[in-house]
Amino acid sequence: MAKWGQGDPRWIVEERADATNVNNWHWTERDATSWSKSKLKEVLVGLVVEGEAGRCEISDLKHVEGEASCNSRRGKLIFFYEWNLRLSWKGTVKESGEKHKGSVEIPNLSEENEVDDTEINVSKKKGEGDVLKELMRTEGTTKVKEALRDYLKALKTEFTLGMILPTKATVVGQELATEQKLSGNTVQDSVSPQSLDPVGVKIPTVKILMREIFNSPAEELYRIFTTKESVQKFSKCPAVIEPEKGGKLQMFDGCVNGEYAELLPGQRIVLKWRCRSWPDEHYATVALNFKGMALQTELQLECKGVPVSHEDSTRQCWKQQYFEEIHILLQQSQASME
Repeated sequence: MAKWGQGDPRWIVEERADATNVNNWHWTERDATSWSKSKLKEVLVGLVVEGEAGRCEISDLKHVEGEASCNSRRGKLIFFYEWNLRLSWKGTVKESGEKHKGSVEIPNLSEENEVDDTEINVSKKKGEGDVLKELMRTEGTTKVKEALRDYLKALKTEFTLGMILPTKATVVGQELATEQKLSGNTVQDSVSPQSLDPVGVKIPTVKILMREIFNSPAEELYRIFTTKESVQKFSKCPAVIEPEKGGKLQMFDGCVNGEYAELLPGQRIVLKWRCRSWPDEHYATVALNFKGMALQTELQLECKGVPVSHEDSTRQCWKQQYFEEIHILLQQSQASME
């Protein structure tokens, strides 16, 4: 298995040290499936339809199948989504007070069709109450389409925050415009976009929580994280390890670096920790808590401040390059003692 951070340079699109997608040129993709399922439920469930015939309400999103994603290329956002939805509705006839139930089927909500052209089928369980079915077929369909438009609007605005990064030309232009407005002076010189470097924006972050059981006493596991020799063994790379408050940390040929913020021998380590591909000077706070259990130790990891776009790779780094390699190191150590 290739070491983390390594690969054939011919096939790697180089990332800037500040993790900026230069001029938004590279193709980036963000999976919107999970977010979309929550948003669709939010905008559809609880929707009320009232008319002379009675009152109906969307009571549940019974079935949601499909996917959604957003792609950025050359400063443009491209959306892909395809959904098959089934909603449940319940209603009460105004005159008789009878209660009825039914469903709303949306077999193909996708970017290939406008919302107005999207097929929506309304059905009702057997029995009387067709007036409610007609209410849902007319006014209900209109409200469902409005809710679907709300979902698509949120997908294209709320979900995509931070995907298109401003260039320095944009930022400087805004600053000049502000200065001009405040001073009342006319700015004669123009800013050439080609002469300026791009800059990034504040990025959204997440917190990662992980737990792992090691066949090792807490003190031994603690030493593995704080001893240069042990770190170089499990990382298979030269390392800089200065286990004191403010001491430097560098691993995996510089792909990971930071410093020690707190050390409580055998119990707890707190690090300022970052990957080289993250935005410049952006650090996560990593807390490692060692919980001894006889001859085993539960390692509890909390990593706060991880860039959203790097969540999966950060989890893989800790799982594959730290935990799995430490397991192997411990096994080798135990085997040599037998």
